[in-house]
Amino acid sequence: MTYVANPARYERMPYRRCGKSGLKLPAVALGLWHNFGDNKPYDNSRKMVLESFDAGITHFDLANNYGPPPGSAESTFGRVLATDLKAYRDELIISTKAGWQMWDGPYGDFGSRKYLMASLDQSLQRMGLDYVDIFYSHRPDPETPIEETMSALDAIVRQGKALYVGISSYSAEQTREAARVLKELGTPCLIHQPSYSMFDRWIEDGLTDVLNEEGIGSIAFCPLAQGLLTSRYLNGVPADSRAADSGNPFLTVDKVDLRLAQVKKLNEIAVARGQTLAQMSLAWALRTVTTVIIGASRVEQIHENLGAIDNLAFSADELARIESILAGQ
Repeated sequence: MTYVANPARYERMPYRRCGKSGLKLPAVALGLWHNFGDNKPYDNSRKMVLESFDAGITHFDLANNYGPPPGSAESTFGRVLATDLKAYRDELIISTKAGWQMWDGPYGDFGSRKYLMASLDQSLQRMGLDYVDIFYSHRPDPETPIEETMSALDAIVRQGKALYVGISSYSAEQTREAARVLKELGTPCLIHQPSYSMFDRWIEDGLTDVLNEEGIGSIAFCPLAQGLLTSRYLNGVPADSRAADSGNPFLTVDKVDLRLAQVKKLNEIAVARGQTLAQMSLAWALRTVTTVIIGASRVEQIHENLGAIDNLAFSADELARIESILAGQ
């Protein structure tokens, strides 16, 4: 059946200006991390992408190594683009990144000009695109001069392979330097993608100040702390959960146990607000960042998370109670 987008798709989603640029991003973006690879049913991946767009999510966040195997998330997204979203390309913000291990040898990792430009060419081929809207340096490279990494981003824009560029997981100091170099080259840094949640607040220690000073937008990954800031673990660790998977290094049973008392108290505030814990956690993060990236394995998760945008305001009392809980009081 031919896909036709929901005509009411722009009625609910708020769109926020990204830094001092002319670009507006949806408050919620869909991340195609580890649920869109070859090991997942294509029909479910397609359904999640299309229902996200129908709900006003115009921003789809990818990276060269997303899968598994690496590259397969981009291939999956490219397939959806070709069969369903081609007519809507100009309504989409498609981003990808390079910076983590992608292929063997010395040229398939980190931030050299050689790696970044080769990787983007591969990403464009996998997605069937002439350009992406945003291309990121996925992580800082301790051995490559920042001038080389940023000059590669600048060249990519000048070649027409990306409209904007960004950085991810750079410190406050590294971000300031990257912004300076890019500004001198004539290609401003559009956006920074850090991890950020109630349980991971490192950006508040200097980075947000730099972003505000430089006019750079921000998009948070892991705003739900790998699922910990959801109702998933309120009654223990389900056998089929991420934390119960011994092969998952990002969320473990020990980490759940450490935070469980706080999670339950935070959930009480969410319920009083008429939200789920996930919805409140996303709304809380959106007080600081331009937009948040959600992950999903089912369409139902996307719709639940979108409930965050229906109540983004917090009272002074709610914020004080949240701070008290996070402080362990």
